[in-house]
Amino acid sequence: MEIAVAILNWNGKSWLEKFLSNVVENSPMATVYVIDNASTDESISFLKQEFPQVPIIQLDKNYGFAEGYNQGLAQIQADYFVLLNSDVQVTPHWITPIIEKMESNPNLAVCMPKLKSFHNPEYFEYAGAAGGFIDTFGYPFCHGRLFNSIEKDEKQYEEDCEIFWASGAALFVKANIYKELGGLDKDFFAHMEEIDFCWRVKNAGYSLQYIHNAEVFHVGGGSLPKENPFKTFLNFRNNLFMLHKNLPDDCYKRIIFKRRLLDAVSWLNFVAHFDFKNAKEILHAHKEYRKAIPDLEQKRTAIPNKTFHAEIYPKSIVWAYFVKHAQRIDF
Repeated sequence: MEIAVAILNWNGKSWLEKFLSNVVENSPMATVYVIDNASTDESISFLKQEFPQVPIIQLDKNYGFAEGYNQGLAQIQADYFVLLNSDVQVTPHWITPIIEKMESNPNLAVCMPKLKSFHNPEYFEYAGAAGGFIDTFGYPFCHGRLFNSIEKDEKQYEEDCEIFWASGAALFVKANIYKELGGLDKDFFAHMEEIDFCWRVKNAGYSLQYIHNAEVFHVGGGSLPKENPFKTFLNFRNNLFMLHKNLPDDCYKRIIFKRRLLDAVSWLNFVAHFDFKNAKEILHAHKEYRKAIPDLEQKRTAIPNKTFHAEIYPKSIVWAYFVKHAQRIDF
């Protein structure tokens, strides 16, 4: 059995300096690879000098997160791919419980460990916490994180469970299923591509799980800081892409219409706070979504069995959080 831990890098020498030795030391059962998105810093020379045992896959340009992984993983032969962010600190035996669970269940395609904050290790981390879900309008949330409210880890998520999406910060996937489903959608570039992929995994009839006794610590914001307007553009555009592709036929137009109204409210909120850069990016996102509809329709047709899965919260987390002041969603 071959396990490949693949770290995607773009001008991330500082993260490799900080975390790569930790990953290599704690992953003796796996081969650790670095997929480099045509970095212009000293990443490659650093890797060759300090980690000659780590294979480097050098790409010819910056393909972003989605296609960068697709291009790199196509050059790796393994039974399991582990997509790992460069700003993640792993723990001893972080791989074993997940692989054992996946080996024992042929239908289990994707898993993630418990994701906690590197800077505040008693708390979960925003990007995945204890497993991801979405609501009926495509807003992502997690066990342990609802919008910007992040829970302290008080052992409240100490059972493995079915989830809707696994964080791309530390995502385990059976290689044959990754290839079968075409990998990540390159048109997303970055952000939400793992949720779209996991939705396609669900639609294909496979299972996804959070594994409680595997744990890693994530810095977060290593590629794009939260306040970066380009991140706003990607999140709003890609959410519409994801909904258009994957929602069931009987509801996708209605839900996308309502989601676009909610995006208008977000735009008004940015304007009210004089944040015109982010407001502009919401308009940009909707313009790019409209241009992409013909391609999205083709992708939608190619996805069979589009389903409103049990792990999709059937109400609005916007209403639950901002109006009802909910701090967590149980369903």
